[in-house]
Amino acid sequence: MADVRPFPGIRYAAPADLAALVTPPYDVISPEAQARYYERDPHNIIRLELGRDEPGDDDLNNRYTRAAATFAEWRLHGVLAQDAPALYLYEQRFTAAGREHTRTALMARVRLEPWEAGVVLPHERTLAKPKDDRLKLLRATAANLSPIMALYDDPAAELATLLAPLREAPPAADLTDEAGEGHRLWQSADPALAERVAAFFQDRQLYIADGHHRYETALTYRDEQRALRRELDADDPANFTFMALAAVEDPGLVVLPTHRILTGLDPLRVAELGEFGSHFFDITPLDTEAVDDTLAALAAAGRGGRPAFVVVGPNGMLTFRLSDAGRAAMAQLPAGEDVGSSDAWRALDLAALHELILRRGLGVTPEQVRAGEHVSYTRSAEAALDAVRARPDGTVLAVLVNPTPPAAIRDVARAGDRMPQKSTYFYPKLITGLVINPVW
Repeated sequence: MADVRPFPGIRYAAPADLAALVTPPYDVISPEAQARYYERDPHNIIRLELGRDEPGDDDLNNRYTRAAATFAEWRLHGVLAQDAPALYLYEQRFTAAGREHTRTALMARVRLEPWEAGVVLPHERTLAKPKDDRLKLLRATAANLSPIMALYDDPAAELATLLAPLREAPPAADLTDEAGEGHRLWQSADPALAERVAAFFQDRQLYIADGHHRYETALTYRDEQRALRRELDADDPANFTFMALAAVEDPGLVVLPTHRILTGLDPLRVAELGEFGSHFFDITPLDTEAVDDTLAALAAAGRGGRPAFVVVGPNGMLTFRLSDAGRAAMAQLPAGEDVGSSDAWRALDLAALHELILRRGLGVTPEQVRAGEHVSYTRSAEAALDAVRARPDGTVLAVLVNPTPPAAIRDVARAGDRMPQKSTYFYPKLITGLVINPVW
């Protein structure tokens, strides 16, 4: 199924301080962080990944054309250098929830396939604005500046065993970023290893974990190139995109929850939410205001695969745990654009939250959620609770949720369904600036 290959990566050539040159991916960079990266080093990757808009920008001079010019200049003057075709082993070392983790990914080119081919599978829907931005950048630079994160099944750790010898050599890159997270990169130009890696992926599907917009952008770019050239060789780089591939079973694969803050709700519906919810959930009051204790109780409520979340509002903290009646209600939902048809989708915590509480209980429609009405998001449970404390009149609710297991992401994708908004946040993000994939 998946066609995974080496590629001639473009990397910083012997930098004195690689940590000063890299950034997180574009979609988590705030304006303040953007300015900080600009000041950090004149060769920071921010100038390519997320350039500044300037007064007087037009179709011929804008942040995309400046990224292309800068990219060419850095290659010309040796700031960046191109490797021979290689595979790259990427290791991230980080701390989450007080525990140290190591996550490993294989960086490679992957042949683009339409969603309907069932080779590369999505788990969420995309928005037009981010795709337009990334397409303009891809057209200008003809390069994938940051990798898409995708998952694959490897219960026997076959690929990890195959790649393990690469760690015996010194890494090609080794840095600690501003968050204190470690990044190491090894490369291999061994054609025998490339053949074994390709054979490993021949019978496997890939599941997009992070980067749906960039994947669809790459599909559009490929189609544009086909139209422009009239014929595109099967092995042309435009037929491929840049991925970091991680095993679903990797113990370092950490998914963080994204909590909900609900505003602008009907006061009557809020007042009746406990009574309404009792038709579908076992509801238990929590006698605590400590965030750690609340999250521990939430985790306990969700053990065994039973959807659960904590609602914080005028009635205090309440644990909602899906009852048998709630499971029956989820099973009877008519499938549609926002409702999955699979058992995997109907077993999601966030599916139960969005369908039984937001839509039925509070009258918040999926269209309103997509439009950014009534629901905002935070990865901080403390921030969610603070939002409720700041409005004790009951007009604001917070919903604390458990993280979505990686296996659930795979199962929903495999079933052809899409998860509710903000279902996953893989931590940490892949760093931008270690390797660039040229699409030429």
